[in-house]
Amino acid sequence: MENPININTQKLINFVSAKFESGELDNNSLVELFKSIGCYLNLETIPNYAKRNNMSYEGVKRFRRIEEIFKVKFVIEND
Repeated sequence: MENPININTQKLINFVSAKFESGELDNNSLVELFKSIGCYLNLETIPNYAKRNNMSYEGVKRFRRIEEIFKVKFVIEND
């Protein structure tokens, strides 16, 4: 079962949604936001992570935090 979204996360989502819907943010802004968030999360695809860390794909899947975003599986390693 997925964790429910906490109140601060929901406020952030609502804020970004309102800014986008009002025209204060555009597609380019959202792409830059996504890139920035990806840096904070250290998002990396499983194959790239495995290669960079000399691990097998299955080893990464079993022992790292994996999240699927837009049907692509990413390793999140920002601890």
